[in-house]
Amino acid sequence: MLRIAVFTVIVFALSAPMAFAEGHDGGEGLYGPADDKVVTNTGFILIAGFPLLILVLTLIQSALEKRKDRRLAAAKARKQRADLRGGW
Repeated sequence: MLRIAVFTVIVFALSAPMAFAEGHDGGEGLYGPADDKVVTNTGFILIAGFPLLILVLTLIQSALEKRKDRRLAAAKARKQRADLRGGW
């Protein structure tokens, strides 16, 4: 635990100058200048993206639930047939 704490403090101490340094790009990010159009388009992408992500994840979960229900129904049917056959 102590090693992890010391390692964390060292990493933070070494990365602090990078966080406070003024870059050569004048504050411009990796994409480029963040003008109004870029910010607006990013907002629209987020507004459309989150509901789309929720929809996709819901469809996946629904398909997995249906698969589970079919698997349980098949196991129940196999067990009932085994009882009729007189299996082990």
